Amino acid sequence: MNVQTEPVKQGRKHAQVLEGARTVFLRDGFEGASVDDIAKSAGVSKATLYSYFPDKRILFMEVAKAECLRQEEMTDMMVEMNSDPNVALRHAATSMIRLFVSNFGKHVFRVCVAESDRFPELGREFWESGPARVRARMIDFFNDAIKRGQLEIEDCDLAADQFAELCKADLFPKMVFGIQEEFSDAEVARVANGAVDTFMARYGTKRAG
Repeated sequence: MNVQTEPVKQGRKHAQVLEGARTVFLRDGFEGASVDDIAKSAGVSKATLYSYFPDKRILFMEVAKAECLRQEEMTDMMVEMNSDPNVALRHAATSMIRLFVSNFGKHVFRVCVAESDRFPELGREFWESGPARVRARMIDFFNDAIKRGQLEIEDCDLAADQFAELCKADLFPKMVFGIQEEFSDAEVARVANGAVDTFMARYGTKRAG
């Protein structure tokens, strides 16, 4: 994402502009977002907006960077490393599903898909700041649980990918295709419990709680 060539100007309205741009970009994408809408959403004049971000591409990339950091903070708390697999995986599954079907998750997914040709590095950066971090933590957790005799897994990388896909059952495709926008706690719990039960049936041992 190396669009920017000069440091972005900082100032008292910098965060205000970014937040307004975030709202518009996540809603409308890069192409659909107008400078007028961004300025209105941010509550600043177009002149003020251009004084911080003279190019819409630079503004988009700054929003993308901020979203990557936001995603890192959310994903780092998803896996409870020292818990019993049944407990840790239910927590992880619930957190992952809630992120997948949240407004944030939905908009980020759609923006990454829509803008992949224009910003080819965007998807990679979101992947590395979110799904890849969760995947790495899951692999670490699996290895620890294997040492404790609670899981039997030969390929932890594959197991991490399988777990993530189990968490996408039913709700994620409905979100992607616009069939359903809101999901109840019961719907999330149903998919989370199904994911964990299926995973533990394959990889759990008698020592797992």
